[in-house]
Amino acid sequence: MTPSRSREPLAKFSHRANPHLYEINTWVWLEELSSKYDHYLRLQEVPDEEWDRLAGLGFDFVYLMGVWKRSLTGRQIFRTDQRNFRNFDAALPGWNMSDVVGSPFSIQDYTPDPRITTADGLGEVHNQLRRRGMGLILDFVPNHTGFDHGWILQHPDRYIQGREEDFRGDPAAFYLVEREGDENLFVARGRDPYFPPWSDVAQLNYFSPDCRQGMIGILKNIAQYCDGVRCDMAMLVTNEVFNRTWGHFLQPWPMPSAEFWEEATAALPDFVWLAEVYWDMEWRMQKLGFQFTYDKRLYDRLKEDSIGQTRGHLGAEIGYQSKLARFLENHDEPRCAATFSRERIASVATLLATLPGLRFYHHGQLDGSKTFVPMPLARARPEPPDQQIRELYEQLLRFSGAEVFHAGEWKLLEVQSAGDDTFQDLIAYSWRHEADNRLVVVNLGGRTAQGKIREAAVGASGNCVFCDVLDGNEYPWKRADLDTNGLYVRLAPNQAHAFEVKES
Repeated sequence: MTPSRSREPLAKFSHRANPHLYEINTWVWLEELSSKYDHYLRLQEVPDEEWDRLAGLGFDFVYLMGVWKRSLTGRQIFRTDQRNFRNFDAALPGWNMSDVVGSPFSIQDYTPDPRITTADGLGEVHNQLRRRGMGLILDFVPNHTGFDHGWILQHPDRYIQGREEDFRGDPAAFYLVEREGDENLFVARGRDPYFPPWSDVAQLNYFSPDCRQGMIGILKNIAQYCDGVRCDMAMLVTNEVFNRTWGHFLQPWPMPSAEFWEEATAALPDFVWLAEVYWDMEWRMQKLGFQFTYDKRLYDRLKEDSIGQTRGHLGAEIGYQSKLARFLENHDEPRCAATFSRERIASVATLLATLPGLRFYHHGQLDGSKTFVPMPLARARPEPPDQQIRELYEQLLRFSGAEVFHAGEWKLLEVQSAGDDTFQDLIAYSWRHEADNRLVVVNLGGRTAQGKIREAAVGASGNCVFCDVLDGNEYPWKRADLDTNGLYVRLAPNQAHAFEVKES
């Protein structure tokens, strides 16, 4: 990416621990805002009140997904492959070709897409967010580019290439690039080793030193415009995974002595690094320099209603947990309001808001949107906001915005039986910072649950009042009873307590 003019580098963005991030599907959002304000808007023209609203909700980061110029070759693939049409129909009945704008992860060039903004406009948006105390996260797609990226012709050796016999044997795995003089290239399509190739992207070669240097150059350019990057499918370019996926094509290149991510994070040490990562590789990616890694395990366990496994997951060492990005939906996963029953939203949303780690919210989630938007679409059918869900999220964001949830000490608490086995459905933990004590209790089960919680009022010296911010109720307790028996709680199915603990 070549900026239109150089920008003075901003000071390092200093975020609080356990930050809140809001992901925006940028193209879709601009279409929504253009309709709302009844005129065409690009990113630098977004009204101040929209940024003010996000700042007022307490977000530390805005992740603008899909800012970069999209591949026109990839767009044509999505427009002409009938297998995509059913998903487009579900999200936008009556869609037409102009609504299919291509995948934001099939990038032609790391310059802003003309629909989104300009280089100068992106810099101004970054400044606007900084003035409101928020950092900006942008996409970095390490594994692949679009087939019309400039490197395809200028630096073809930066890509995995097959021979004509490879192409003949599996034409779906390669893309034919025709050059002058009948010199053809058979560029591998990008892939996850457990799935068929992605049809719209070209696979980069991470055993090539020149490719690595080129990608670090891209990162340095991106860094002019933001405070960090969300790295798509970050584990695919680790040496072991890359060799396992592409070893047949890597004979000319020895395995590098260092990992790409070690080189990249060393080149930008003041950057914020968020990894999309799966296959239990979260700790590995953290060791390679990522401050935050996706917590797909928690999401899956909540979705599968595996309470015991969820509790076990939350028993991990706090240094690891504080680097996990917790989410209930994102641009790859179905909508939270469609995945979890309405009755369960209160419990899982309370966990999301108050666990240690990066608290990751998605465009439309706070309004209870149910329509999943396929990445190549520019817009989706409008949905009225669910006011009850919106109020719940706003309550939780206010509650978890307190300093104790960012500078405090978190502790998973023991829940004991209060006469039956329903205590096994309860998860409880405390936050403590100076004189501020909070207690969260969540019933993840489908039955009324009761239990006794030890250390519920840790830090308090006298009698206590447990003030629940979710329903406004207050529960006074004598210190002697808490010390002797623990705090008795009884919660309806899939409900939660979010207590501020005050001494009476």
